[in-house]
Parts: sequence; structure tokens; C-alpha cells
Amino acid sequence: MPSIYDLKPRFQALLRPLVVRLHAAGVTANQVTLLACLVSVAIGVAICLAPERRSLFALIPLWMLLRMGLNAIDGMLAREFSQKSPLGAYLNELTDLFSDAALYLPFAVLPHFQPLWVCAAIGLAMASEYAGVLGLMVGASRRYDGPLGKSDRALVFGVLGLAIALGLPPAAWQGWIMPALCLLLALTVVNRVRAGLAESRALAA
Repeated sequence: MPSIYDLKPRFQALLRPLVVRLHAAGVTANQVTLLACLVSVAIGVAICLAPERRSLFALIPLWMLLRMGLNAIDGMLAREFSQKSPLGAYLNELTDLFSDAALYLPFAVLPHFQPLWVCAAIGLAMASEYAGVLGLMVGASRRYDGPLGKSDRALVFGVLGLAIALGLPPAAWQGWIMPALCLLLALTVVNRVRAGLAESRALAA
């Protein structure tokens, strides 16, 4: 199924000049990865500590956009400047999980979203990324199938954060948005498992 992830090559092409300059300055892929995670956690904690300051939710869409750029940059530094490493592979996957959880959790403290559904969305988001990584264990590639991959989730939660920051009044959709996201995330897990198995069988044939 289509995903925002499919736009990644064009996004990388726009970032390539910046990546070249960062490499020349001695910046490493792992440094960029850790920076993105630390800022994500800091933003999530700050919002959770002061949820009544709805303007803070504007940080979520702004940071989601910047974070996507940083995620692309660390990957390009690793691939194009021989910075790939086992540690980098671990950091790339684990920090994304921590970052996502930190940025989604503030929605659980809002009265219009059920904390249980927000936590379920966080858990399913983690499961979807784990399902993607498991493709490597069955001889397939790392799977990024949709419909709700990392980039798609960034768009959804970014829009939600912007709506809250602008003070838009609660609407009926706020009651079912998290259950709907959970359904899409569950479908994402299924699609990644099925695609990984199909790729594994094709390679073994």
C-alpha cells in the first residue's frame, strides 16, 4: 500500500548538499541519531509536564518535520560516507521507538483522547517497526510497508498537535481517531509480515 515513505528519494536529494557539508564538518550519523532522540524526549516530557499550555503542542509538528530531515540525514551519512556500523544499526531502530513514544504520549494527558487508546497506538507503532526489522531475520529486507509507517504517523500526529495548538474546538472525530490509528497500525504490522514472508519465499525459490 502507498506510504509517505515512497517520497523519501526526493527528500534525500534535497538534503544531499547539507549532508555533504555536515560530513565535511566532522558530524557523524550516530551523533545526528542521538540528537534527534534527545530532542524528541525533551519535547515530549516538556509537554507532559505542562499540558495546559496548549501552545506547546505546536512543537510537535515543527519537530516532526525537522526530525524527518535528521532521520534522512543520519541514513545518508551512514550510507554515502562509510559510517555504517553495528552500533549505528541499533541506535537507528531503538532511538526511533523512544522518540515516537515520547512524542505520542502527550496526547494521553488531553481530555479528548482516551489514554488507553493512545498507549495502544504507541505499542502498535513499536510492533510495526519490530515487524519491519524482523524481515531481516527471515532473509528479506527491512520492511517499510504502510499504510501507517513512521512518516505517515509523523504527519498524523503533527496535524493533531497543530490542531490542539491552534485551540480548535473538540470534534466528534477526536473520539475515534486513536482507535482508527490503531486499526491502521495493526494493518501495517500484517502487511509488513506478509511482505517479508513473500520476499523471503521469493528469494528462496
